[in-house]
Amino acid sequence: MPLKLYSVSDSPPSMAVKMALVTLNVPHEVVNVDFMKGEHRTDEYAKKNPQKEVPVLDDDGFYLSESVAMMQYICDKYAPDNQLYPKDPQKRALVNHRLVFNISTLYKFVIEYTFGPVFVGYPRTEEHKKKAENALSVFETYQKRQSTKYAAGDNLTIADLSLVTGIFCLEAIDFDLSPYPTVAAWYANFKSEQPELWAISKVAMDELHHFYLNPPNLSAA
Repeated sequence: MPLKLYSVSDSPPSMAVKMALVTLNVPHEVVNVDFMKGEHRTDEYAKKNPQKEVPVLDDDGFYLSESVAMMQYICDKYAPDNQLYPKDPQKRALVNHRLVFNISTLYKFVIEYTFGPVFVGYPRTEEHKKKAENALSVFETYQKRQSTKYAAGDNLTIADLSLVTGIFCLEAIDFDLSPYPTVAAWYANFKSEQPELWAISKVAMDELHHFYLNPPNLSAA
């Protein structure tokens, strides 16, 4: 039975997991969750994820939420020797660091600045912008010091898949990345060297851009 990925088409964390599955050629089925209809708030969905969020992975009745844990699980179970999640302790530590940095800092502040105002409805403020810019500055520093093609070395890893989804949220609101040239170069390299993966992300980014220009009514969600 193939894995099931419960997802929303414009969800950045969902796209990170989808890219991991595609990279490793893991058979899977995408189950779209209709946020507009409140499908994520049902008791049935809560059995899969008490947080009532996406994404959720269903591996023959084993349910797992949180995109980082899902990508780590997919790599460990389906491709334990793949460099997408390296076994070497120091290389893996660096990947894990970038994943935690993204969730705790970069994606956290980027999403609060970019699409929290769109989907939750609070005002976008200069304070939100400052926090996102500070997070980008840290990422810029990491990339300069690392001086590698990808976020955690010269090979693509799940750290890149997670980080890219935060940066495409910025592109979706036409944010200028030029003050962060190393981040911008990493992002451009991902697009050019991973066209199949970028195609997955671009669909979500384009949807988010549409919502940025035309905020949805999510009163029922």
